[in-house]
Amino acid sequence: MNPRLRNLVIGVVAFVAAVTFFLLMVSAISGRSGQAAGEAAPAAQPSAVDPDAPVVAFYGDSYTLGTGASDPSHRWSTAISLERGWNEFNPSVNGLGFVNNRSSTPPDYGPDDEVPKIIEAQPDIVFVTMGLNDNFSMPGRADDIQDAITTDLETLRDELPDARLIVVEPFWYTDARPDSVEQIIGWVREGAEAVGADHIAGASRWIEGHPEWMAADRQHPNDDGYAEMTRRMEAALDELGL
Repeated sequence: MNPRLRNLVIGVVAFVAAVTFFLLMVSAISGRSGQAAGEAAPAAQPSAVDPDAPVVAFYGDSYTLGTGASDPSHRWSTAISLERGWNEFNPSVNGLGFVNNRSSTPPDYGPDDEVPKIIEAQPDIVFVTMGLNDNFSMPGRADDIQDAITTDLETLRDELPDARLIVVEPFWYTDARPDSVEQIIGWVREGAEAVGADHIAGASRWIEGHPEWMAADRQHPNDDGYAEMTRRMEAALDELGL
């Protein structure tokens, strides 16, 4: 083969190999759905147990969606639903807060907002696990956050009067805790008391001090972290008689 042609062929082969390697790396990082490796694919209803079993809705952010888990079955909401024979309805959203990443502003709910979706599902039990992401809007939107907490909880109580409402202390993800964490925890607790909801305290510290329980992004739990959250939630629900 002509030396010049041989060098050209070698160059083309090397280029194709490099592009192939790059695409494989992108595929490994992104996953088929475009999510980061290790993230759970969003699913509103992953666990249909029995059509006659209680319907349990989960109103939350990425920590309830299960982001960071290797599979949605490892998230705490699905684990406790399967354990208790519940039909899970989980429209949780990454980055969601009482004001953050909302598709509408309470009380002017849009059809894509999680509160109307939960009401439409007519659940027997509703878990509210919100507040983490609102810390990133503090202190500038403090009044808006307080108003949204009140409106969301009152709306769920008014529209689902027969449902058991369980409000969980907002989760948190770092050992460092800005002052806003305790402020929002307090507002959520007061909101729960005002509507007569059950309140689960202490959840902001459930995975505190355990970096080994965090996924590669250092922002979300991994499977072990969700297993600990499941254990803690199971204990809290036992105390509530559920």
